[in-house]
Amino acid sequence: MNDWDLRDLTLAGIQWELTDIPFVIASAPQAHEPTTTRTPGGAANARTPTAIVPPIAPEQTISVETAVAMAARPGDAASLNRMIAEFNHPLRAGATNVILPHIAPNPNGLVIITDIPSADDDANGQILSGAAGELLDKMLAAIDMSRENVSIVPLLFWRTPGGRTPSREEMDLGRPFVNKMLGFLKPRIIMTLGTLPAMEIGKITLAQGHGIVKELDSGVKLMPLFHPNYLMLKPGAKRDAWNALQSVQKMLKNPNE
Repeated sequence: MNDWDLRDLTLAGIQWELTDIPFVIASAPQAHEPTTTRTPGGAANARTPTAIVPPIAPEQTISVETAVAMAARPGDAASLNRMIAEFNHPLRAGATNVILPHIAPNPNGLVIITDIPSADDDANGQILSGAAGELLDKMLAAIDMSRENVSIVPLLFWRTPGGRTPSREEMDLGRPFVNKMLGFLKPRIIMTLGTLPAMEIGKITLAQGHGIVKELDSGVKLMPLFHPNYLMLKPGAKRDAWNALQSVQKMLKNPNE
């Protein structure tokens, strides 16, 4: 392993790559002027502080290759969640919590991929919390489903500053973990919530593609929906959302149609 690989592993927060004992890289020490002491005779002696090796320069970033390598390691969804919690994504420093995927204990084949974490999610550490989460729970209950049987994966696991649109680099660093989680969950149907997941997962412009089923190259069916936040602002869109939810329910009950 060369120095560049070690740099990426350290930036990515991989402790167990090198040792089973977790360690923390200290923040860069502040520069100090040499301290001065005086002998009993009054002569001043300069004392140089002990040298400390500085951490990796902050301008260096984690590579996508490192993220791909990390995501490839876990053997199950629970282990992958632990990996996501440890991953030192650039957004992690400004986020209050890492928003981990919700893994349904009794899955029914439906997986929801939602937008970046909201302020409520970030504060609570829970995916789709607050008023948006309450509306989603009502939507699922209307088709006899719940989080008991529907898994939910955020497109990004850390809230961006002020909820801004994430950069391409920020998305690319998180995407290997999303792809790996979908591989573990093996959905028959993916339902996206919001503009960004519709475009990232299905290359769908939500304004034109809302409620229209698309089959992905993998054979998984994709149903793009407006995010619950949008539905709360635009109640008139709830009718289309209801029709889409009924279609999802029908597809799960009749997989050959």
